[in-house]
Amino acid sequence: MILGGSGPPLSRASYDRAGHRRSDDTWLAEAWRNARVVLVSPKSATPVTSDARVVFRDAADAPDGPRRFLGLVEGVPYFAVTAEPDGDDWRTLREFGARADDLDASLVVSAVALEQWHQRHAHCPRCGAATVETLAGWTRTCVADGSQHFPRTDPAVIMLVHDGADRALLGRGHQWGDGRFSTLAGFVEPGESLEAAVTREVYEEVGVGIRDIRYLGSQPWPFPSSLMLGFMARLDGDRTITLDPVEMAEAAWFTRDEVRQARDWTDQEVPVIEGTRLRAIPPHFSISRFLIDRWLAGEV
Repeated sequence: MILGGSGPPLSRASYDRAGHRRSDDTWLAEAWRNARVVLVSPKSATPVTSDARVVFRDAADAPDGPRRFLGLVEGVPYFAVTAEPDGDDWRTLREFGARADDLDASLVVSAVALEQWHQRHAHCPRCGAATVETLAGWTRTCVADGSQHFPRTDPAVIMLVHDGADRALLGRGHQWGDGRFSTLAGFVEPGESLEAAVTREVYEEVGVGIRDIRYLGSQPWPFPSSLMLGFMARLDGDRTITLDPVEMAEAAWFTRDEVRQARDWTDQEVPVIEGTRLRAIPPHFSISRFLIDRWLAGEV
């Protein structure tokens, strides 16, 4: 199963995860003989070519290391193996994801997410004993009490707020350089709906009310374990911004022309006009850019 589409990056392709095979050791051993293998380093890098294609190896050429079954692509089994970088050009998804083939990106996202989870769950959260990989890398089992633990995914909402006319609300985090703005985002809290999380995060970060919340798509974000859920929302009431100085360095309303100009500066080698407040937006790799591009195209 391979799906195409125009959704957010890292979400445009899927494959047969064949979850029922994860407990079949005999089948897995046979599948490994014909497998295509993606290597993932503990720092989440993988070997790629100069044109951002993932370098898949034959099983016979794969190094020793934790082996995880990803699934099937047109009947061919794909595995991930943890390895330290060798002579290839190793890059992280942040570095090559914007130019990656959709299917390559989908496989690497799963491999990186699993690697990150395994690194953080070497011990049982119930008793503190060591855990070992089971079910072809999709669970960890406690050696003391036998409890099984599954990879976690943390839901986070990300939203473009607009005024229903020609302005969008963008913010800048403290870790970003001057002039680079993005959409607002935050994690969903326990017992909270997605829509409630969108409303709460916007109010906490910039102090404005919203309505007409629309879901537009999702994107896995394995840094280390998020699922970004993308929304559009419309301003409800006063446009005055009350900034949370802990969460945000600055935030402002920008016109389509201002955002479009920053998009061109982000994507092309063109001079940046000095003194312009908005000088860059996220690259194509992110769901934030997906939301911004939809708004620029007048689709909301």
